Amino acid sequence: MPLLDLPARELLDRFASKDPTPGGGSAAALAGALGAALVAMVCAMGKTRTGEPSERERLDAAGALASGAGGRLRRLVDDDTAAYDAVTAAYRLPKGTDDEKARRKQAIAAAMTRATEVPRRTAEACLEVLRAAAEAAAHGNPNALSDAKTAGALAWAGLLGAFENVRINLGPNPDPSAAAELDTLLSEARPSIATIGLG
Repeated sequence: MPLLDLPARELLDRFASKDPTPGGGSAAALAGALGAALVAMVCAMGKTRTGEPSERERLDAAGALASGAGGRLRRLVDDDTAAYDAVTAAYRLPKGTDDEKARRKQAIAAAMTRATEVPRRTAEACLEVLRAAAEAAAHGNPNALSDAKTAGALAWAGLLGAFENVRINLGPNPDPSAAAELDTLLSEARPSIATIGLG
């Protein structure tokens, strides 16, 4: 059963259990998805900050951005768990012969690539939610400002969590281009954080 099909209390209990999955990567995707849902709510409200038609256009665009990113993040909640499980399965493959060692090494490499790609996609989607939250905070109903800020905080938390999962899966000597890509994601998030007033 997909994790998001579980009752909320049971889902939290799954995160709290001693099992390694669902773990931080799935939690990061969930945080981003929850942020996206809040952005969608604020952007769907009839009232904007000043009532200018341009604000409605910006909010509609932000709502569409958040909805698209939120849909991806909902899938990534389970994708991250599956990616971790694949790594575990690869490490458990037999290694008694040279052929088995070679197959195991290949499986581990493929699983680690996936385990790095999934949280990277989570970070990218969370960045989109963060940008949409900034638009909602700047142009949305003033009475919902705290909702837009909460959405931004959740998206930022998701981005940071995904960032840490990518970094640990890249290992101690990551490819310079991959490390630079992570730094770029964080840099691109900062204008939205400033707009929302998160730090």
